[in-house]
Amino acid sequence: MPVPPAPEPAPGTKSERPVRLAHPGRGASRRRRAEILRVDHAGEYAAVHIYRAQKAVFEGRAGKEAIAADMGEMQAQEAVHLARFEALLNAERVRPTLMTPVWRLAALGLGAGTALLGEKAAHACTEAVESVIEEHYADQISELADRDPALAAELAKFRAEELAHHDHAVSHGSRETPGYGLLSSVIKAGCRAAIRISERV
Repeated sequence: MPVPPAPEPAPGTKSERPVRLAHPGRGASRRRRAEILRVDHAGEYAAVHIYRAQKAVFEGRAGKEAIAADMGEMQAQEAVHLARFEALLNAERVRPTLMTPVWRLAALGLGAGTALLGEKAAHACTEAVESVIEEHYADQISELADRDPALAAELAKFRAEELAHHDHAVSHGSRETPGYGLLSSVIKAGCRAAIRISERV
């Protein structure tokens, strides 16, 4: 038996069915990608300035040529990551975090402060920062694996380099730093807070 057509709405009344239905989650993927690019740019920006400050401190001290070179090499790798995220931000018209000037000062202070405490403290800083960054990248890679495999692949490459920095720091005595547990916990907490803020602000 054929289904009778739905009755026309009475004159002067609106149809109960809207003309267009909202698509759940529409635009969410783009917003999330912007958050990812923004926070990753902020993290690499801070990392560059941490290593820059540490390198500057060690370059001015006799017998510290090797660690100054190490910090310079890691700074150069982070600068490559930073340049990639800057290119993506510009291409996709995503603004960087408004906290950039604050993160610059904080990174320079952290880098210089830990370097002044000595080589092992500088390595403890590297270990703490890179452990948070690699975990953060791992979460993003898992999230993006199906939705954006190209970006996930780039993040996987960057994560591997952050892990190498982390392992280098451990092998050079990061955990022998006096007050290592407290120093590491404070740095990690600061990094995680910066991640949450940079995604949104």
